[in-house]
Amino acid sequence: MAVAKHEATDQKRGRRSDGSPYSDETLGAHATDQHRDDGGGQADQERSDNDEEKGNDSSPPKPVGFFDSALSKVRLQVFGLWARTTLILSIFILAVLSLYWAVLFNVEKNTSSLTVFVVDFDGKVDPFTATEPLVGPLITQTTEMMLRAPKPHLGYETMQPSDFDNDPMAVRRAVYNWKAYAAIIIMPNATAMLQQAVDEANVTYDPLGACQIVYVQARDETTYYNYIIPQLDALQTQVTSKFGQMWTGMVLQNTTIPRENLQRVPQALSPAIGFSQFNLRPFGPAAATPAVTIGLIYLIILSFFSFSFYLPIHMKFLTPDGHPPIKFPAFIAWRWTATMVAYFFLSLSYSLISLAFQIPFANPSASVTEVARNPEPYGKGTFMVYWMINYVGMIALGLACENVAMVIGQPWTAMWLIFWVITNVSTSFYSLDLAPKFYYWGYAWPLHNIVEASRSTLFQLHSRIGLNFGVLFVWCAVNTALFPFCCYVLRRNMQKEQKQK
Repeated sequence: MAVAKHEATDQKRGRRSDGSPYSDETLGAHATDQHRDDGGGQADQERSDNDEEKGNDSSPPKPVGFFDSALSKVRLQVFGLWARTTLILSIFILAVLSLYWAVLFNVEKNTSSLTVFVVDFDGKVDPFTATEPLVGPLITQTTEMMLRAPKPHLGYETMQPSDFDNDPMAVRRAVYNWKAYAAIIIMPNATAMLQQAVDEANVTYDPLGACQIVYVQARDETTYYNYIIPQLDALQTQVTSKFGQMWTGMVLQNTTIPRENLQRVPQALSPAIGFSQFNLRPFGPAAATPAVTIGLIYLIILSFFSFSFYLPIHMKFLTPDGHPPIKFPAFIAWRWTATMVAYFFLSLSYSLISLAFQIPFANPSASVTEVARNPEPYGKGTFMVYWMINYVGMIALGLACENVAMVIGQPWTAMWLIFWVITNVSTSFYSLDLAPKFYYWGYAWPLHNIVEASRSTLFQLHSRIGLNFGVLFVWCAVNTALFPFCCYVLRRNMQKEQKQK
């Protein structure tokens, strides 16, 4: 080390280690090398200082107040985006939520679309044609007066016995087959039996045997409770009051009728006549309400959110993480198949809830003209049919959600869910006969057909299950055809997002 130090000292003095002087060229070379060394050290120091300054500049900026001048541009940007989003949501609320309110807007005006047959058999069928009818004409006159009244009224239609082959049971079949929401049947012997009761003191006379009211409550219990049954009750009160006054006056003026007879059959004077009600398919049990109404909303929601649950799982095939990515056509085939299988099990879970809460699925079938509670049209296979309705319905509802979610993306999918729920609910849980004609497109909507098929299965109603499944299969087919294209749109959108990042 001492030798090296001496050599360095001699080099600075311009001499070699043996004492002889350096040449000019050698000194110039040494001077140049020394200058480079000195300059390099200074440059390294400057770079170090610059790095420290840059490090200080990259530290996170300190927070400032909302009205700081540094936020002027971002404030304008945020205000603009906030105003645009609020405007879009406001227009969406007015446009889409109005569909739900409007379905009930003209209910009072449209109650006349709820058809009620008035069929007068009184004195028109053998062997009672010899008796001058009193009950039938009064009832038909009353219903015709109601049609001329300005108040909301049911759509009473006076029908002839010949329209039903002079058979009261044929009227029941017509109501069961949805030809009308209800029927008022004046029995062939209505006046004859009443006259016989006062003439012969028939103590077995039952005023309720004069007339019948027939309806099928399970067809749409809300419509019956709110609009049909209250008006039919009011009609009964009006008819019995009118007829009671007329009949009592006639009987008291007839001196040939012994007063003892009237004492023995007071029911022949008051109420004289009445109405027996035949609810061919009562709605029940209460646990059936979610199965055909509100519970089906969750079928829509489940099918919607399955997209966000399953998509990250499917995307593992496209993300090379120790494996090559799958070809995109194979990815589409896998996604569609996996979705169908998932719906199969999810719809089973949904259907099992109705079974767990003891909605009947194995009652025997019943005649269409007799009152029966929860008869099953398919016997022990009813639950399987109910499950398949929910399965195909979930595909129809869910594939539409999958396709839309892939195309429009977040956050617009939330607006789609609201639209999808409202349009399906407003055309399924309320009678389209009471809605404006604008809503007739609801007959082709998935949930309307799910509700109709479910009701016919759970209560053995008039069945259009072939039509219902047909509509649902069309939805499945159309959305399946669109599914590959929507997958490509999703991939394109994701590639754009990655490029922007």
